[in-house]
Amino acid sequence: MEHTYSVVITTTSNHEQAEALARSILGARLAACIQVQPIKSFYTWKGDQCCEAECLLLIKTKHELYGQLAEHIRANHSYETPEIIELPIVQGSQPYLTWIDDSTQ
Repeated sequence: MEHTYSVVITTTSNHEQAEALARSILGARLAACIQVQPIKSFYTWKGDQCCEAECLLLIKTKHELYGQLAEHIRANHSYETPEIIELPIVQGSQPYLTWIDDSTQ
């Protein structure tokens, strides 16, 4: 199924990095809205089980901007391998989706 809008997920190691990344994404007009939430992540990294406090960014954008957004995240992220996952928005409030259009490139 083709989609026009999406939510892109990434995480950072602290709130300051999350806020800086969110502001840079918005400044580049690669997203309309970014929500930041504190989370606790359990994962395996280089053979070790880890548990860390992180910040989750939920980035509302257009699918056509995913490539530019992913590159922006990689260029401005402190992680060696940042999480960058795109989830399609298959339905949404039309006024909200229009706002995404108006707020992005």
